[in-house]
Amino acid sequence: MSSFNHTVIEEFRANAGRVGGPFEGSGLILLTTTGARSGKPHTTPLGFAREGGVLLVVGSAGGADRHPDWYRNLLARPLVQVETGTEEYEAVAVPAEGALRDELFARIVRAEPGYGEYQARTRRVIPVVALQRTHEAAPGEGGIAGKLLDVHGWLRAQLALVRDLARKEPQGGGAASLGLQLRQHCLAFCHSLEFHHKSEDAGLFPYLEQQHPHMREFFSRIGAEHAAIARLQEELVRALDAPGAGFSERVERMSRELEAHLDGEEAQLLPVLRALEA
Repeated sequence: MSSFNHTVIEEFRANAGRVGGPFEGSGLILLTTTGARSGKPHTTPLGFAREGGVLLVVGSAGGADRHPDWYRNLLARPLVQVETGTEEYEAVAVPAEGALRDELFARIVRAEPGYGEYQARTRRVIPVVALQRTHEAAPGEGGIAGKLLDVHGWLRAQLALVRDLARKEPQGGGAASLGLQLRQHCLAFCHSLEFHHKSEDAGLFPYLEQQHPHMREFFSRIGAEHAAIARLQEELVRALDAPGAGFSERVERMSRELEAHLDGEEAQLLPVLRALEA
């Protein structure tokens, strides 16, 4: 991180999103991505636009011929953190494509002509990225049981979206790649699922097994299901880079396996978790 960016980030966080200097009076957000190679968080101050309640950021890089690092990071790991000065939330970063990208970019240029000057300097198509908030906890029970239901609800919703998008994508027939919207949401789902299952296997489940030794067989079975789902997840991620006939079927299979897994896990775990907090 440059010393200039570091100073802007510190000032942003200390003053509820307000900064001085060259950015005084400008709207900024902080976007934190995960390094595509390093796996470490990287925070970047960015200008933004709004479209229907969704924040848009532009990968201008000052008109350079190479996409900015933060853009390459979010292509590899679409789950990002957004700070607006008044709130912080997780989002899925989805670059706009084709005619939609062109329309959004034209609107942004009308408001901020400098972006048009940046595009004139480079042959690359400057990307416009929508930051789609992942989810907000629905009103309901709290505690660990509530958190489990919240995570499961988001995984179900995200997979349903991926399934709907996959059904609309051309399969085979020389399709060179899947749409960025499908790709980003599929990666976001897979990364979230992987993190969730690793957290269960490393923390929650060993603790619960100590408290309830009679559930050892259940946790062993759930662990085997995690491993089977992880294999399906790996196949999905690989298929994103070599799409073709059968991708939609892979998503449908993942849907069936995961729905059955989540239903079974909730049936056994929710009573135990609720009893712990009673």
